[in-house]
Amino acid sequence: MKKLSVFAVAFAAMVLASCGGGNKNNQANEEADSVKSFEQAQVEAGIKMHIDSLASALGQMKQLPFMKEGDGSVELTAEEKQVKPDYLINPSSAEDVATLAEKYRLLSVLGVDKRIAKLYEMPTDEYEKAISKLVAEINDPSFKAIQNASSIYETTEQLYDAMEENGRINYFWQLAAASLVEELFVANQNTEKFLASFTDEIAANSTFRVVLILDALDRLSEFDADIQPVIEALRPLQVLNATTVDELRSQLAEAKDKINFARNALVK
Repeated sequence: MKKLSVFAVAFAAMVLASCGGGNKNNQANEEADSVKSFEQAQVEAGIKMHIDSLASALGQMKQLPFMKEGDGSVELTAEEKQVKPDYLINPSSAEDVATLAEKYRLLSVLGVDKRIAKLYEMPTDEYEKAISKLVAEINDPSFKAIQNASSIYETTEQLYDAMEENGRINYFWQLAAASLVEELFVANQNTEKFLASFTDEIAANSTFRVVLILDALDRLSEFDADIQPVIEALRPLQVLNATTVDELRSQLAEAKDKINFARNALVK
């Protein structure tokens, strides 16, 4: 079985959770632009490429010390399961979001946190209800495309293509940005455990890709006003640009408040 980092597991959980329930009727997207400039399309293609490269870089990580390969999946060790995380988003947050962009972002975060809760053998019923509620309210036909996906790479590609086709690609970046921040937040709660699987090369490649993603999202804001709140939340994270594991350790410590701020700003 291919070894997956928790980052990969979390992102897969986000996109797979998105099709876990709710109304999936295929309706026209009134927000879709009928014409997209060549420059905007190039910027979006660049972001997708950087996300793929980040996933590839993280895919080089060694098996995390608190995870093991289970029966066709990844599991936590018995020792790790003993201490339950107290930093996951409360599913009741789904009652407080109003805009479509906010709902996509919270859906992404709840999908990540649901998967983490499941890994720790915590109850997930409330997560499932909240996710189903958001999926019904978002009503994005793109989620149908990933119901039968067999891998994280296939899932991400199919979701991207479907959201492009359905005129929802601007919300794909909302999903991806929220997932990235939540994964950074979770990693920063367990820094030493995560960094045990990093090499200097992985630290350099992954943080470099994060900087490229943030820069490209900033350029995308010229075409998509809805992405501006995401840019403002993520901009402080540009300090993460390490060349060694030791540098990354220091940068994560220094950026802890910035990561917390970004998380809170995206799911408010």
